[in-house]
Amino acid sequence: MHLLSRITLASICLLSAGQIASAAGNADTIFYGGDIVTMNKAQPTAEAVAIQGGKITKVGSLSQVKSLQGKDTKLINLNGQTLMPGFVEPHVHIFGTAFSEELWQNMSNFEMPHDTLDSLVAKLTTYSKNVKDGEWITAFGVDPSRTDPFMAELTADILDKVSTTKPIFVMNQSMHIAYVNHKAMEMAGITDSTPDPKGGKLLKDSKGRLTGVVYEVPAFYLFLSKMPVPNQDLIEQALAKVGQKMVRKGVTTSAEISLGGYLGVDKENALLNDMTHSGKLPVRVRGYMYSNAYPLTNNSYKPGQGDDVYKLIGVKIVSDGSDQGLTGAMIQPYAYPAGTTNTGSLNFTEQELYDLAKPRFDQGWQISVHSNGDRAIEQTLNVFQKLVTKPSDAKTRLRIEHFTVPTEAQITKAAKLGVVPGFTIGHTDYWGEAFHDHLLGPERANRIDASASLIKNGMHFAYHSDSPVSPIHPLKYASEGASRLWQVAPQKVLNANEKVSINDALKAVTIDAAYQLKMDDKVGSVQAGKYADFAIVNQNPMKTDAYKIRDIEVNETWVNGQQVFKKQ
Repeated sequence: MHLLSRITLASICLLSAGQIASAAGNADTIFYGGDIVTMNKAQPTAEAVAIQGGKITKVGSLSQVKSLQGKDTKLINLNGQTLMPGFVEPHVHIFGTAFSEELWQNMSNFEMPHDTLDSLVAKLTTYSKNVKDGEWITAFGVDPSRTDPFMAELTADILDKVSTTKPIFVMNQSMHIAYVNHKAMEMAGITDSTPDPKGGKLLKDSKGRLTGVVYEVPAFYLFLSKMPVPNQDLIEQALAKVGQKMVRKGVTTSAEISLGGYLGVDKENALLNDMTHSGKLPVRVRGYMYSNAYPLTNNSYKPGQGDDVYKLIGVKIVSDGSDQGLTGAMIQPYAYPAGTTNTGSLNFTEQELYDLAKPRFDQGWQISVHSNGDRAIEQTLNVFQKLVTKPSDAKTRLRIEHFTVPTEAQITKAAKLGVVPGFTIGHTDYWGEAFHDHLLGPERANRIDASASLIKNGMHFAYHSDSPVSPIHPLKYASEGASRLWQVAPQKVLNANEKVSINDALKAVTIDAAYQLKMDDKVGSVQAGKYADFAIVNQNPMKTDAYKIRDIEVNETWVNGQQVFKKQ
C-alpha cells in the first residue's frame, strides 16, 4: 500500500489505534537532536517531537517526549538539522505547471543574464526540429519584461522565422499572454475579422492586422482546442514530476488554484483525487475550481467534498491580467512606454464579477479572485463588500490572489472584510527592478506585496509561487519577503518599510498559508494533534541572514509521518 493511501485509512481507524498506542506510552517515531521550529506562537521551539499514526502527539523537552517511547519506537537523531512544519503552497497551478514545464518546452529563465529575442528564436528552432510539419510547437516561459531588448515580444512575424509549416503557441511566463505564428492562426481558423472572445483579446496593429499576441485564457482556448490532448499516462507522469518538485522544496500541502483549466473539472478532479490518494502526488491538495471551467449551471460538486488528502473548497475567478505584462488593471496608466494611456483591462464589469461570485459564495465555496492592479483590487473589494453582509461572512476567508499594488485605503478595506491576500512575492525579486524603474514607477512599485502594512492591519497573508509563473521554493519566498532585494544588478531593496521579520515571513509559508487554505487546525505548525508533516532542513532559518534563507537546503520531507523525500 502506498504511503498516502494510509492517510485515508488513518482517518477511519486512527482514533482507536491512537488511543491504544498512547495508553501504552508508545510513539511510532521521535525526532530529537536538532533545532525544532514549531511556528506555534505558544511554543516556538522544542527539543523533541513524537508522532503516532501520522499525527503529532507530543512537542516539548526531550525528557517529556521520551516518556512516549516504547520498544518499537523509532528514534531519529536530527544531528543538528532543523525540523520545521512542512511548507504550505496555497497557490499553484498543478496542471498548468505539468503542461508548461513538463509536457511543453520550458523556456523559463530566472537567472541572469536575460534572454534575447535571438536566443528565444534559437531555442524554439532547436526544439522545433523534433516536431513534424503540421504538429504543434508548444512552449512556455517567455517574458518580455525579462528580455533584451526590454519588453520585446514574440510576434507572429518573428515566430514565422522558427517555422511557417508548424503551428506555434508560446505561453508568456505570466500565463496571461501568449504568442502564435501565422500557421497557428490558420489552424485555429482565425483571421483579422475574428471577433475577440469574451474576456480575451487578439491584438492587432494600427492597420487592423493580427500581430500574433493573444491576451487571456478565453482567447488561448481558440488555439488550445485545436491541439491534441496528451494521453493520460504522460499527464500523470508530468503531474508526478510536479509533486516531486514540491516535496524536494519541503512542500507538504498545496492548492490546485484553477481546477479544470486544461482538461475540464471532472477529469482534473478525478486525476488529483486518484494521484493524491495513491501517493503518486505525495502532497495534500486543496482544489479551487476555475470559474470559466465550472459554470453556474454546474452544481456537481459540494464545498468541502473530499478529505484531508484531497478536498474541493473554492472557486477561482480571474479579474485582470499581469502587471509585468501591462495587462493588470491599473487606476493610472502604466509608466511604460512613456506617455502611454494604457491602464490594463478588467475581465468583467463589477456586476458581472458579483454575479459570478455571489451564487458560489452562497453555496459555501471559498471565493478566490485574481486581482493584480489597484483598479482590479478595488473592483474585487467592492464585490466582496456586497458579499460580506454579516459578521460570519467576514470569517469565510475571502481570498485575493496576488494583491500586487494595493493602496493604503484598499488594505484597510480588505482588513475589515476579513480578506486573506496571497502575494506572488517573487514580484519583488525577479521583477522588482522592472517595476520600479520602468513599468510602474517608484510610488506604485513601493506598494508591491505590502506585507508589513498587512501586519499593521492585523491581517493574515500568504506567500506563493503561482507556479509555473515563478519557481516553487517556499524558503525563497520567505527570503524575498524578509529582504525585498531585487535580482537585477545593482541590487536594491524594494521599499524597506515593507520588509517583515523572518518569523513573519516564515508564517506566510506555514501557518498563515494554512490559514488561507482553511487548514490551520491540521497543518502549518508543529503542534500536538496536527498531521506529522515536516520539512527537515540543513540550517535554522531563524538563525540565518534573511537574504541567505533561500540557500537553505531541504534534506527530508515527511507527510503523515512518512518520509516522501530524502536528499541523496
